[in-house]
Amino acid sequence: MSIFKNTEIAFKNKSTQDLNRAYLLFKAINNKILSFVSINLLKLSLYFNIPIDFIIKNTVFKQFCGGISINDCQNTIHKLAKSNIGTILDFSAEGKEKDEDFIRVTNEIIDTINEACTNQDIPFAVFKMTGITKKSILETLSKNVKYLQEKIQFIFDKENEINGKYLTKSEREIMDFLLRLKKICDASFNKNVRLFIDAEESWIQEAIDNIVIDLMNRYNKEKAIIFNTIQMYRVDRIHYLNNIINQAKSNDFFIGLKIVRGAYHDKEISKSMLLGDKSPPVYLNKKHTDIDFNKALKICIENIKYISICAGTHNENSCRYLIDLMKENQIDPDDNRIFFSQLLGMSDHISYNASNLGYNVSKYVPYGPVKEVIPYLIRRAEENTSIKGQMGRELKNIIIERKRRLHLNRNSNSQ
Repeated sequence: MSIFKNTEIAFKNKSTQDLNRAYLLFKAINNKILSFVSINLLKLSLYFNIPIDFIIKNTVFKQFCGGISINDCQNTIHKLAKSNIGTILDFSAEGKEKDEDFIRVTNEIIDTINEACTNQDIPFAVFKMTGITKKSILETLSKNVKYLQEKIQFIFDKENEINGKYLTKSEREIMDFLLRLKKICDASFNKNVRLFIDAEESWIQEAIDNIVIDLMNRYNKEKAIIFNTIQMYRVDRIHYLNNIINQAKSNDFFIGLKIVRGAYHDKEISKSMLLGDKSPPVYLNKKHTDIDFNKALKICIENIKYISICAGTHNENSCRYLIDLMKENQIDPDDNRIFFSQLLGMSDHISYNASNLGYNVSKYVPYGPVKEVIPYLIRRAEENTSIKGQMGRELKNIIIERKRRLHLNRNSNSQ
C-alpha cells in the first residue's frame, strides 16, 4: 500500500457528517457542468451583491476555510494540531484597491504573526504583496528594477528621512507600500516567526522577486525568516533558484522557499496570447512543470545547508520524491528546515499520513469575512477544476473511507 493510501488516518478527525458534506461538495465540483454553473453563480452573487453568505458559509467556506477571524479559526487550529499538523493562517480577502484596505490587511497580517508567536501550532505566517498594494504599482516596479532597489534602500535604511521626500502621488504610494512591508517584516523578525510571501502573476513577480531577495539579505542572516514562493510552471524558475543560491553563498544569508506548481496558468497563457508573445513565461505541458518541481526539490536538498523549504503540493509523486530525497541524504523527518503543505479541506490523505510518519506538515487555513473570501474561493475552484484528476481523487478517497466506516459499523452491529 502507498504511504498516502490509509484513509482511516487521513479522515480520522472528520465526523461522518463532515465526510458526507465533503462527499456531496466534491461530487458537485467533479461534475463539469455543475461546477461551471456554481462558479458563475458565485461570480454573479459577488457582482450583484446577492446575500448568499449563509449558503456559502455552510458549504464551500466550511470545507476550505477556517473561519471569519483568527479567533474563529481556533477550533481548526486545535483539530489539526491533534494530528501534529501546523496551521498557516491566510487572511484571504482579495481584490482591494484602497489605502484603508491595505492598512487593514497589514494590521491583520501582523495579528497572524503575533498569534504565531504565542502558538507553537502555527509554524508560519503568510501574505500576498497585492494585499498591501495595488497590482499596478507592482507592475510598474517590475519594469524598473533599478528604481525599485533605490526605493527599498531608502525605506529600509533611511526611514527617518521620508517626510517631505515625496514628489508625486505615485511615488508616495510606492513609499507607503514599502513602509507597510517593512512593518510586516520587522514584526516577523522581532517575533521570530517565519513569513511566506506568496507568488503572483509573472508581470508583477519581477518586483516581488527583487524585493524578497533584498529582504532575505536583511532578515535571514542567522536563519530563514523571510520566504519567497517559486511557481515551477514558470520556465525560468530553475535558473532563478540557482541564481539565489549563488547570491546567498556570496552575501552570507539563508534562503527560505515555498515551492509550488503555480496558480495562474490560464491567466498567464491568456496574457501571453494577447501580447503576441511567442515564448510564454509558463510551460504549456504540465509534464515539464512536474519535472522542474522535482528538480527544484533535489537542488534544495543538495543545498539544505543554506535553504529551508516548504513543498506546497497536492501531488503524491512529488511528496514521495521529497521523502526519498530526505532518506537518501539522511535528513530526519522532523528536520525543521523542511515542511510539506496542503490546503485545508484537500489532500488530507497526504497531510495526515505524512504527519503520521513524523514529517513536518502544515495546512494553509484561509480565513476572513465570507463575502470578502468569495474571490479566493472562486479562484481556488477554477484552479482545482482545471487540475486533471484532482477532484476525482478527493472524491475517491472519501468514498473509500465512507465504505470502510460503513463496513466497520455493520461488523460492530452484527457482533
